[in-house]
Amino acid sequence: MPVIGAVADDLTGATTTGVLLARSRAKTAVFFNEEAAEKASGAQRLDAILVSSNSRALPPEEAYEKVRSATMALKRMGILYFSKRIDTTLRGGIGTEIDAMLDCMDETAVAVVVPAMPQSRRILVGGFSIIDGTALINTPVAQDVRTPVYENYIPRLIEKQTRRQVGLIKLDAVLNGCEEVKKELLRERSEGSKVIVVDSITLSDVETVAKACVELGWNVVAVDPGAFTAKLAYCRKLICQEEPNIPETEDQELNKTVLIAAGSATPVTKRQMEVLCQDERVKRIPVDPVLLIDGGQKGLAEVKRAAGAALLYLDSERRPRAILFETALHGRLLDLAKEDEKRNYTDGMSANRINAGLGMIVSNVLKEAGMEKIAGLYTTGGDTMVNVCYQLGVESIEVLDYVIAQTDVGRLSGNYEGLPIIGKGGLTGNDQTAVDVVDRLFLEAGRK
Repeated sequence: MPVIGAVADDLTGATTTGVLLARSRAKTAVFFNEEAAEKASGAQRLDAILVSSNSRALPPEEAYEKVRSATMALKRMGILYFSKRIDTTLRGGIGTEIDAMLDCMDETAVAVVVPAMPQSRRILVGGFSIIDGTALINTPVAQDVRTPVYENYIPRLIEKQTRRQVGLIKLDAVLNGCEEVKKELLRERSEGSKVIVVDSITLSDVETVAKACVELGWNVVAVDPGAFTAKLAYCRKLICQEEPNIPETEDQELNKTVLIAAGSATPVTKRQMEVLCQDERVKRIPVDPVLLIDGGQKGLAEVKRAAGAALLYLDSERRPRAILFETALHGRLLDLAKEDEKRNYTDGMSANRINAGLGMIVSNVLKEAGMEKIAGLYTTGGDTMVNVCYQLGVESIEVLDYVIAQTDVGRLSGNYEGLPIIGKGGLTGNDQTAVDVVDRLFLEAGRK
């Protein structure tokens, strides 16, 4: 029976937290919404359930309702320990979503916010978020097309979004150990804080905070990108030490192909795909984003063209190692807000149509080619992963491991049962990451 439950503001966030639990021997699945989780026939065999509210870019009122609804569903499923998974770059309405979850709890509940993800070089010092050695507001996330972040001091960022008092425990207390953190937690709570942000720079720091919360016996709602949730579960003796879950097989010479849907437009993703495409066995199929945005017959024709090109490659005697579908890695980068305005679309509709188009292309290819020709799926960008899985009619993803932190390995449940999938955030990884992901999918394709 599941005892750990988390609500994430997007699907890749849910898989990132879920993988940390799965690597610690917790049977873990990620669901696309609470309805899918409650209807899932095998949910009771799980140890942990993560639900995507897909709320990061929503207006506050809508985000609140989405998170509240998902939290109540988890409560109905018998969850004992709750987490609010947040983005490592603090995008979205974090304070609003904390309120939504706490409003479902009794008065003893306290949100402890540990935004650090040391595995991805995301840390918090003095309340300030540092991403890979750079202040958060000086990273590309500050110009994110849908959810930019303009505030680097996280207590202030959350204060602008929540109805509750926000406190901060600084790094010196964490470095002084568990007893000092306990004293600071008690002080903040006595002063009226119901949302307490805590500095951390290492996994050991995160574990210190988790241990303090458990020793105090608090009813803690973990608010974090994943590390704190995992450390709390470990300190509560719900999971084991984290370790890799690599298949007991070697990369075989499988005559199969990885399908890649690249929806992310970040420079990081662009460079990764350029390195991947240096391999002659990788075929690149550019997709016109304007046609997908326009929709109708133009959009459908572009979907059919791209899928048809891929099927020709798959019909060859020696199939490509990977086929890359991309909309934002060639030509000029579109301003999607302006595209919405030009067509009188609601905010985000252009982005949604692009991602839906990529999902339709992958779905068409799989439907025609069959699973026997496909080694696995690789998606970049949370919205792209959601749309690919939606078009495939997938029920959930059983998470298994990661290639690197925030590049998560799983298997589809429902349609295309067992097909490996890896989802990666747009800002994650180094130049070699796309190559490593394709290699890992071939390993997963041979998993016994």
